[in-house]
Amino acid sequence: MSDFFLSELRLVFGRRRNQAALLVLAGPPLLIAIAVKVSASGPGQGAPDFFSSITQNGLFVALAALTIEMGLFLPLATSLVAGDAVAGEAHSGTLRYLLTVPVSRTRLLLTKLAAIVAYVVTATLVVTVVGMVAGVILFGGGSMTTISGTSLGGLAAVLRVLLAALYLAVGLCSLGAIGLFVSTLTEQPLAAMLATVVISTASFVLDTIPQVAWLHPYLVTHQWSAFADLFRAPIALTDIGHGLYLALAYGVVATLAALARFRGKDITS
Repeated sequence: MSDFFLSELRLVFGRRRNQAALLVLAGPPLLIAIAVKVSASGPGQGAPDFFSSITQNGLFVALAALTIEMGLFLPLATSLVAGDAVAGEAHSGTLRYLLTVPVSRTRLLLTKLAAIVAYVVTATLVVTVVGMVAGVILFGGGSMTTISGTSLGGLAAVLRVLLAALYLAVGLCSLGAIGLFVSTLTEQPLAAMLATVVISTASFVLDTIPQVAWLHPYLVTHQWSAFADLFRAPIALTDIGHGLYLALAYGVVATLAALARFRGKDITS
């Protein structure tokens, strides 16, 4: 691991607003666990879902929290870091000095992308781990009943939840790549952050409109909820595969666009 990458990690994880974002992300799983415990609600009727299954196994708190936070809080945290990556440096006047380091612009941008990925994965795991710990403490763990009605052993259930978190993190990383590209277009980090949030929000909104159903398979957020298919027997891989392919496509295209823009960018600050 290069000193340049470690320096970028310290910059990203050392910013107080990014640390505060991680603390905020840890809140919903705790609130979900406490709310369900206080309400003492039993399993729901009909098709099982993550919320109605919490009282059966505390690991479902993590899945319920991911479902809640993937709509706003996780994209917001991703946008916070990605939008600030280049625009923040330009706004503060440090980008010109950063480019005096004997490192190519390509390596600089890819290092920033790697730091974004590290933060996004960390943020997703914070939600997941806090949810699992809180859920197991309040409701216990052990074997998990899947959506299909089969049973997973305790260790297999934990691994499946972590796999679900990593799948969602891949989708969020594609949003991070989009945010990095937007960040190369402006010297105002707030504008880049807001634009990235608008992109994810618009994708979610469009995904609910049946009149544009032809567009749904191409929306960046369309398959984020497909991690639920990891809890079927057998695992339904169709939507998961499409989600990974879509995330990869968006990530590659956005990264190439960011590189093209940044390598030809006239640094004025």
